[in-house]
Amino acid sequence: TIFTTMPELPEVETIVRGLDSILPKKTIKSISFDTSKSFPNDQKEVELFAINSKIVNVRRRAKVIIIDLSTSYSFIIHLKMTGQLVYKSTKKTFGGGHPNDSLIGNLPDKSTRVTVELKDGSWLFFNDQRKFGWVKLLPTIEIMNLNFFKKIGPEPLNIKFNSVEFYNRLQRRLKSSIKPVLLDQTIIAGIGNIYADESLWLAKIHPVTRVQKLSKRKIDVLLESIRKVLNLSLDKGGSTDKNYINAFGEKGSYLEFANVFRRAGQPCPRCGTPIIKMKVNGRGTHICPKEQKIVI
Repeated sequence: TIFTTMPELPEVETIVRGLDSILPKKTIKSISFDTSKSFPNDQKEVELFAINSKIVNVRRRAKVIIIDLSTSYSFIIHLKMTGQLVYKSTKKTFGGGHPNDSLIGNLPDKSTRVTVELKDGSWLFFNDQRKFGWVKLLPTIEIMNLNFFKKIGPEPLNIKFNSVEFYNRLQRRLKSSIKPVLLDQTIIAGIGNIYADESLWLAKIHPVTRVQKLSKRKIDVLLESIRKVLNLSLDKGGSTDKNYINAFGEKGSYLEFANVFRRAGQPCPRCGTPIIKMKVNGRGTHICPKEQKIVI
């Protein structure tokens, strides 16, 4: 089975941590690509600011991966629905992203859009079946001026982001159901379908409950639940359960520990009531009907 869920914050963070343990100090020897849609860059800039540059570090903002270079330029990578990053050397393979066999197969293959050859003989591949993702080269100083980054909400795991700010941001959408608000990246960054369901279950909040019906205390509990769920997933290497390889060659295991996501018909871990699946704003949503009551 190939799941078409976009990688969420823990999956992207897992990729970033893995690559940041491997790539820094390596020098880029060459870059090739098969379509400018996936690699929409000026070739002169690539030659000047990417080729022969050293990789400084790998970081993340929301679900976007940023690879900083010694030339004060950076690659910005968005995996979208089917993107993958795979590092290969004679001694190590590390990959993350959409769970298809390109993560563990011979590369490049027909899904490989960008190939980065490193001077030590290792390779970094950007694979993307559907060609929705991209790898862009920009001056590092300009990254946060992009409209995408200007609009994005705060990081839920940032210690500077507190429950007061979370409450205030939620007040922008008082009449909306809480689940689509959690999925709104301008309110809070990096939460997708899996982690919204898991966080709402942990906080005992029904996903269609309107924001205006949530007390300050309940919103505090929700933020705490979001952080618990995201940190658990990071500990487990993300949610992908097919062909996901972390920095140690291990598959992500979070879905083995999920309480409601893809658990329809199974007993709620807290009360034993069968988990049900419903639609909220067109998204498949999993809840415990006993513990997550709609507040009218």
